[in-house]
Amino acid sequence: MGLPSEKEYNGYGVSACATCDGYFYRGKTVALVGGGDTAAEEASYLANLADKVYLIHRRDELRASKAMQKRVFKTENIEMVWDSVPKEIIGKQEGFSKAVTGVIVENVKTGKQKTIDIDGFFVAIGHKPNSSLFEGKLKMDETGYLITAPDSTATNVEGVFAAGDIQDKTYRQAVTAAGTGCMAALEAERFLADQD
Repeated sequence: MGLPSEKEYNGYGVSACATCDGYFYRGKTVALVGGGDTAAEEASYLANLADKVYLIHRRDELRASKAMQKRVFKTENIEMVWDSVPKEIIGKQEGFSKAVTGVIVENVKTGKQKTIDIDGFFVAIGHKPNSSLFEGKLKMDETGYLITAPDSTATNVEGVFAAGDIQDKTYRQAVTAAGTGCMAALEAERFLADQD
């Protein structure tokens, strides 16, 4: 989102991965920003752990699929915060310890701000891989993820392999990145061994 407070509390209550960090908020109150399938899926996941989930979205309807919207709307402990954007994440610091304590949201239609008390804040506004360096050189999809051959890390350029989040728009987890990194290393080794 680009908020200074987002960066300040990253890892201290701000996360971009509900499946990674959701467990730390069991029985607590969290907020999540986003409106697509990722946000709806993560809100649903967090609702199984947290007592309360605020789903903040800048519009008055979600962009998520109808099935994902239905799941969100039927979950009692998910509360929608429509037409709103986070303006600042608030927290406290005691010694070397930091913790999120709330989020200030602003209604985009009225300009009114309110503070929501939370223990954690999740960002699910979509991801853009850092692939601009490869534009026009390697095949990529409409959002910038590099396209690799099925069951491989090979790109459309011989001897160039892609691994991790730059080609994985589904899982985006450290363990899957490590796995594709191993695949790419093995494929690169085989490619080099076949060269004269």
